[in-house]
Amino acid sequence: MPIGSEQVSDLVAPVVEARGFDLEDVVLSGTGERRDVTVVVDRDGGGDLDVLADLSREISEVLDADDALGEEPYTLEVTSPGIDRPLTRARHWRRAQGRRVAIDLVDDGARQIVGRVGQVDDGQVRVVIADKGRISERDIALDTIATAVVQIEFGRPGAAELERCGLDADEIARRRESAQ
Repeated sequence: MPIGSEQVSDLVAPVVEARGFDLEDVVLSGTGERRDVTVVVDRDGGGDLDVLADLSREISEVLDADDALGEEPYTLEVTSPGIDRPLTRARHWRRAQGRRVAIDLVDDGARQIVGRVGQVDDGQVRVVIADKGRISERDIALDTIATAVVQIEFGRPGAAELERCGLDADEIARRRESAQ
């Protein structure tokens, strides 16, 4: 009998972790002749396509050897989280450092905070807010955040903002260059 997402997660987690990734999610969809298995992974610095392809082969070998999904064919997709993934764990915030984010707080759903992710530690995130040429910082406890999503940017981020986020000069130059 085919197994569920949790059991597939248990099977593939050692392979994912051995490659230095975090297993973010496993989604099983489809039935009968068409089954889809989506494995979402992430790590500091992300993963390039070649690394994800290698990881996909290793995960496929584990699933095939265990006959975890039964005898029906399946399609395996190993991917990284999309830009619209909510930031829910401290590691998500750390990986988004310097990125623009929209935050809704648990106790203040009427007002959205938009700023850049700064340092993350001790269960809180520092948000760098640029408003009318002025830059301020606000520390927010992670457990007071209802939702937070990275925003797509089309302009160049300000160097002063990125510096206040804790990024080094090389990373600031790289981000400003890639936004041109």
